[in-house]
Parts: sequence; C-alpha cells; structure tokens
Amino acid sequence: MIISPSAKNICSTCGVRYGTSIIPTICEICADDRQYLGFNGQVWTSYNELATKSTIRFSRLLSTVYDLRITPAFAIAQKAHLVLSSSGNVLWDCVPFIDDQTIAFIRSLGGISAIAISHPHYYSLMQDWATAFDCPIYLHASDREWIRDPGGYIELWDGPAKKLWDNISIIHVAGHFPGSTVLHLPDHGRAGCLLTGDSIYVAPSRRHMSFMYSYPNHIPLPKKDIDFIYERVHPLPFDAMYGAFEWMNIAEGARTIFERSISRHLSIY
Repeated sequence: MIISPSAKNICSTCGVRYGTSIIPTICEICADDRQYLGFNGQVWTSYNELATKSTIRFSRLLSTVYDLRITPAFAIAQKAHLVLSSSGNVLWDCVPFIDDQTIAFIRSLGGISAIAISHPHYYSLMQDWATAFDCPIYLHASDREWIRDPGGYIELWDGPAKKLWDNISIIHVAGHFPGSTVLHLPDHGRAGCLLTGDSIYVAPSRRHMSFMYSYPNHIPLPKKDIDFIYERVHPLPFDAMYGAFEWMNIAEGARTIFERSISRHLSIY
C-alpha cells in the first residue's frame, strides 16, 4: 500500500504513523495507560505538514554512535541512535520524520543494515526508514499487537536476545512493555555501552534510574518486572548508557548507577 504524504495519519502526541486504511478516532497507543491523549484532544498530522518545519539534527556521542532527533521537537520528542559498525550500521529506535538530507548523510556513513526499536512508543515512521535503506525492522514478538504500520520489512523475534553482528545484541528486558528491549554494544565506548528505551529511564540528574510501567501517568512496575530487568541486564558488560532523551547520556559509571537504582527501587517492596 502506498501512503500519501498528505494523509493525516501521524498522531501528534506519540508520533506513531498508522499505515492502515482505517484511522481510529483516537490513537490506540495514546489511549493505553502508558501514554496519554493530547491536551487538545486527538490531533492527526501528515508527513507533508511535518516537512514544512522539521529537520533532523545529529550529535556524536562516541566515535561509533550518533544520536538524532527532530527539531523543533515533535510528539514524544525522543531521539534515535545510529550505531556504526564494520559489518553494518544499526538504527536504534526511530523518529517520526525522515528527509533526503538525512538519508544522504547516513548513506555517507555506510547506510543502515537494520533497525531495532525498543518499544511501541518509538515505532513512529519505521516503515519509511526501512524503505529508505531497504533494511529489516527487528521488533520483539511480545509487542506485535501494537504494530499500526505493518509491512514486509518487519521481522518479529522472540526469546531473551537477538544477536546481530560484531557482538551487537538486542536484549529483551520487558518491563515498560512486554516486548521492551535494550541494545547492547560491548565493544563500543570505554568498557561497553547500553542503549535503552523506557524500561530503564535515566533521571535528569544522571545519578539515578527509574523503572516504570507508565512515566507520564506515574505508574510503577511491580517487583517481578524490576527483578526481570535486573536478571537480563546485570550480566552485560557496560560502562556507558544512552537513553531516549537529551539528558540521558551517561558516559561512564552507568553500571554502578544501574545497580544502585535497582536496589533502591526493590527496597520499597
């Protein structure tokens, strides 16, 4: 199905595009307890409307890791990360806009061999990104019910981890969503790096992390889910951690903060 760039099928609150022929009255992702409807009610926009005012800004975090985000900020305003690797680059998470300038810049760095997305709030325009680079989108099968833009680029996987190449792995941690994942880069940074979604949330102070079912609605995770996150992440070597928002950059000492934050959360149960 070819989707017109003028079609109003992008939710202005979460930034997820609906690639189906019928657009719901209310965005089903925002109606869920983990998100919220916009303060002005449900508003839909189109790619063409975004293109009149949007660009993508890149920042280099490590020699092999860039972050990218829409400017001015739109919807959830998350950033994505481009991981450079000799056997193929990986886009971690996604943003709800792409343009020719962005495509050209990424191609100058070797393109994208795979897209991996942490959870449904960041599915955004994943099909457009996959089409531009002709690459698979790896989503955990536990979140299949939240796919609103289906297509042949999506490859569902299951289990505790999906190994890519060059020691890069997608790790299933659950928590925020049943299929939530993180991206483990053991050979990047000083002593390994972890790219997270919302199951591990770096606080603005960067001295703490939280583990929530819903951040906008302040609903915590149950103890068993935090235990599960710890079980999956504790064995991984990493010292740096980069999250979905601008302040979520911990260049060193992230493992110590993670361990301390887990203990603090579990102490209240």
